Amino acid sequence: MELSANRKDLFIILFIVLSGATTVYTIDCFKCVSMNGKFSACDDPFHNNHSLQMLESPCMGGRKGRDGLFPATSCIKIAGVFDDTGETITVRGCGLDSGTATTDTEIIRMSHCGRFYYDDRYVHGCLQSCNDADACNRSYTDQYNISTVIFTAITALAYKMWTS
Repeated sequence: MELSANRKDLFIILFIVLSGATTVYTIDCFKCVSMNGKFSACDDPFHNNHSLQMLESPCMGGRKGRDGLFPATSCIKIAGVFDDTGETITVRGCGLDSGTATTDTEIIRMSHCGRFYYDDRYVHGCLQSCNDADACNRSYTDQYNISTVIFTAITALAYKMWTS
């Protein structure tokens, strides 16, 4: 079955556009630390007034057993009180699953409240992770590799000239 010239042109244009598109999954998270209320913009209640300075886009984090930073899959927040001094702490950041088999070593897999160990000290509070809310979600961004688009366009046009 022979395609009409208009359909061939439409097919070639569609092929060019789609050949350079890739989907990138990113997550943006707020990153900040407040010890004993010294950085109130980070503490709860969290107000989104001057938070763009704290928003990391995309948020990158470390993985167990690997060097370097990797795109995060979740945002985390730690809020609590140190048992030994009564000082408060709020930490906002990002994390990613390192692929180990248990949830006790992967902090993003399970939010929980109670006592936990942070920076060699016991804290009474909550550790929360999320990946489904504003500044806590992933966005889908279409990006185009220009060299791939140009190469594909030249190839498609050469094919059209050759077959005409």
